[in-house]
Amino acid sequence: MPAAQAIRSYPARDEHTNEFVTVALDPYDMADKAAIFTAPYNQNGFLPIFVVIRNDGDQPVTLENMKVEFITVDRTKIARATQEDIYRRLARPESTPSATPLPWPKKVKGGISEKTRDEIDRAQFAAKAVEPHSTQVGFMFFDVSGISTPLAGATFYLSGVNDAKGNELMYFEIPLEKYLSAPTR
Repeated sequence: MPAAQAIRSYPARDEHTNEFVTVALDPYDMADKAAIFTAPYNQNGFLPIFVVIRNDGDQPVTLENMKVEFITVDRTKIARATQEDIYRRLARPESTPSATPLPWPKKVKGGISEKTRDEIDRAQFAAKAVEPHSTQVGFMFFDVSGISTPLAGATFYLSGVNDAKGNELMYFEIPLEKYLSAPTR
């Protein structure tokens, strides 16, 4: 898991200064960045996005009701992939053809290693709250198979972040063009 950098070092971010919360994104769309993973997520149609949520306030914020959407340039809404979605795609079960014309159960080949399962479990953004003056990080995976340039014109929406009193904060909207147009580090 990469370490979080200073929140303002991420070009793709949305700062809510009056609510003291900032959400920043770092897509792992290039092969050199994706090399930190053992599983080939990008080759299997997933876009891993490193999500950083910083709380500079004096009260915790909860993420229990968090809703995330990746919206493409043509307004297609893509929900965050679940662990099961990722397991299924990476396992790629392939059945062997039956030698008989009878409908016998087919043997399925495939599966993912325990190491890959552990990686998926550890990498997923799983925080339920962000304590005061702290940061939570993790990856969110989106199924972008069939989209040639998923980041171009795309927007990341995050809602359902609540303050300590249970009031929902303003939603976070992050155009990924900020990431694409940023100078390289």
